[in-house]
Amino acid sequence: MKTHIIYLLLVITLFSCNTRSEITLILDKSLDARASFGVEKLKEALEEANYEVNVLTEFDKDKSKNQIIIGNWQDELVLEALRTLAFEEGDAGALGKEGFSLYGNGEQLMVRGKDSSGTLYGLLALKDQLLEEGVIDFDTNYSDQPEMVLRGGVIGVQKMEYLPGRKVYEYPYTEENFPWFYDKAHWIAYLDMLVENRMNSLYLWNGHPFASLVKLEDYPYAVEVDEATFQKNEEMFKFLTEEADKRGIWVIQMFYNIIVSKPFAEHHNIATQDRNRPITPLLADYTRKSIAAFIEKYPNVGLLVALGEAMQGEENDIEWFTETVIPGVKDGLQAIGLSEEPPIILRAHDTNAPLVMENALPIYKNLYTMHKYNGESLTTYEPRGPWSQIHKDLSQAGSIHISNVHILANLEPFRYGSPDFIQKSVKAMHEVHGANALHLYPQASYWDWPYTADKTAERLNQIDRDWIWYEAWARYAWNHQRDRDEEIAYWSKKIGDKYGDKQAGKYILDAYEETGEIAPKLLRRFGITEGNRQTLLLGMFGSQLVNPYKWRVYPGFYESCGPEGEILIEYARKEWENEDHVGETPTQIIQEVKRHGAKAVEAIENAIPSVTKDIEEFERLKNDIYCYQAFADFFHDKVEASLHVLRYSYSKNIEDLKHAVAPLEQSVAHFERLVELTKDTYLYANSMQTAQRRIPIGGDDGKHITWEEMLPHYQNELRNLKRNIAQLESNEKPDQVKEEIKPWNNVNVDWENSLGKKVNLKAGINLSKSSSMVVKRVADELESFEGFVLDDKQQIEDGTSLKFKADKPVKLVVGYFNTDQKGYLSPPTLETDAAGNDRGQAEPVILNAIELENLPRVNLHTYSFEAGNHELNLGKGKVLILGFVDGATPINPRDAGLIDPSEKVSVDWVFY
Repeated sequence: MKTHIIYLLLVITLFSCNTRSEITLILDKSLDARASFGVEKLKEALEEANYEVNVLTEFDKDKSKNQIIIGNWQDELVLEALRTLAFEEGDAGALGKEGFSLYGNGEQLMVRGKDSSGTLYGLLALKDQLLEEGVIDFDTNYSDQPEMVLRGGVIGVQKMEYLPGRKVYEYPYTEENFPWFYDKAHWIAYLDMLVENRMNSLYLWNGHPFASLVKLEDYPYAVEVDEATFQKNEEMFKFLTEEADKRGIWVIQMFYNIIVSKPFAEHHNIATQDRNRPITPLLADYTRKSIAAFIEKYPNVGLLVALGEAMQGEENDIEWFTETVIPGVKDGLQAIGLSEEPPIILRAHDTNAPLVMENALPIYKNLYTMHKYNGESLTTYEPRGPWSQIHKDLSQAGSIHISNVHILANLEPFRYGSPDFIQKSVKAMHEVHGANALHLYPQASYWDWPYTADKTAERLNQIDRDWIWYEAWARYAWNHQRDRDEEIAYWSKKIGDKYGDKQAGKYILDAYEETGEIAPKLLRRFGITEGNRQTLLLGMFGSQLVNPYKWRVYPGFYESCGPEGEILIEYARKEWENEDHVGETPTQIIQEVKRHGAKAVEAIENAIPSVTKDIEEFERLKNDIYCYQAFADFFHDKVEASLHVLRYSYSKNIEDLKHAVAPLEQSVAHFERLVELTKDTYLYANSMQTAQRRIPIGGDDGKHITWEEMLPHYQNELRNLKRNIAQLESNEKPDQVKEEIKPWNNVNVDWENSLGKKVNLKAGINLSKSSSMVVKRVADELESFEGFVLDDKQQIEDGTSLKFKADKPVKLVVGYFNTDQKGYLSPPTLETDAAGNDRGQAEPVILNAIELENLPRVNLHTYSFEAGNHELNLGKGKVLILGFVDGATPINPRDAGLIDPSEKVSVDWVFY
């Protein structure tokens, strides 16, 4: 008898284990595709958890157990359920857009969204509960909603290099250029990642997308792709927008101004882009009709408008936005009989956005604004200064203001995942900048989408490798006011689930947090720019540390991208003059990053015994931690060496210079270790591989993209220091080692327009027709050189235009005044003019090359031209045109030192 009872219990147990629990999903009949997508996701998760799922459109009051009622706030089914079943109704006024409530009474559960997106997010929250706890809790009762209105990811429809015959940002949508764009599985994976992270917008960045997506009756020749590709583009855009809308995601197309298509430009014999050209009726008409056709075809796709980089001038920006862009949108709406204004996002980069908004709001109300959070890097959660003021002004303009986490030039290519830094940054977006939306770039390899820089047998995808980047920003964009201790527990479990257990997760989280401080601190205290002109993790030269302004420190960078503090040259001066220091100091930062690196390595090594899953990725992550430590140690010792050099510039004591040798040797040794860590693990450091990148060294022709390429330069820098010290000792002169300078020779070209008379550049000559520009001294290179006498008043009013023909390659020598005063033309600035180095003109070749009476110093830049006919339009403002040299003339960049006797000559020569 006892045996039979045991057998019966065993049978009952086995039967119960194989019996599936039943859950009924009851849907309102009016649910749209977005909420229905959420239903499918929940249904899939329930079935995977061994639930038997029934789907109905009405509920049976007598058989209501294990029912989940799903609908929007005022749907008929929802209201009937609230009247019939024992639910405690929430306050509709407390929820905003995309909000939801989950009501449970023990037997039934209601998912009630404020709108379709809210219903979708409620269903996903229920799915997450099931995955986390293994069951549906029918006593669940809570509400949630996002803090930020827009939470978007960015994909660049751009490449790492220029296309042949084209300029920056000019990339037609073709399978050859972007095979991933036509891969539907790629889009599904990316959109699923966005919706899982509750992100609701997708930005596509491209210079001039219209010629790949629309045809114009008046300009049929403007299309940049063949008919088959055009039809594929139509198909893919339709697919993308429909799939995005299912997931509550708004697609936004970005474009630069003023850029026209290459066929259009060739047809009219104009440039595709020219920052200094005026607005013409042809350019305005073509762009207005392109925008109208796009809106007519894709009325639910938003527009992000960049007025900067390919045009300049406040008057032009206002005119273009209010008389071309906005009318184009209105024309498109009128063509399809719509009156509701779609949102237009105005990017604040390189334009006076508050002034543009002031002029635009009276004619178009649905405007958003966007500005970079820390410029083109991630540097601080304590933003301040003039760039923060732009955010504040825009956030108070009465529209939604978006914070743009842009490019991340200082984080490439290593993994970054500090939830603490990210949470504090989102808090600053709200509390310091007044932003209420997020625009998020990939963490690295933006220009190489969808791949990472890792050197693996099969390329890694960014959304897989950098999962924590997307999840952390999205988590805090939804709610940044999360408890820190609870967040540590959350991320420890999250990371632990990926790699092994919670103990492993906590150690790896610690490593992420420690390395998360290294690149931000170093760039804000030592960098030349936050822009992608600089690749921080390839290092910096000593010459850049001791003479940063030679490399054109981007205005506002130091004042905006970190807490108050001192740069290295300021710190060294105060040390010499025995002044008190203020704020964050260079020595403080190098000590801190060295500790961060050591603690990160300790943490990642403590995690090793507990790592049991995803071993290959853990090994790659561990290697990145080692790389960060090696880089921090490299930088620490290089700064130590540079401080000794700066002290020598004051003391003229060669012993101070000798003290720089040992730390510089150690710095090179650390970089050698970094080379070993990266040569078999990374394809490149930076994904923008063009002449736009200048620091630590030019990226022309895709060179200097690895640490292995950089090492010989740092080794040579060490050799130069030792050689210069030896020469100083032998000469017994505590001063700059002189080199022989050969004067340049003028080369003639055939001018199509007359600039004025040419004169020898010598003391007493006036280089202006309309004011005083009297030469006092010139650099040795200009000893026998001729320059032009120009009308500087006309330059201020109309700019400077040059048309000429060269029968061989030449270099135009231009003198820019070293000042930000009104009336002077600023030299090319790559942060705001992406084409500003297309002729090698971005960097000065000779600093302090001409001294004029009672005027700012003059730095020389050169523009390279091949043989042929050319036109160069410079902007409005005073600038010196000094003629041409042969294109093969060797030019060694240097500081001629023609400055006031009271000013101090730079000491960077010790590294050359």
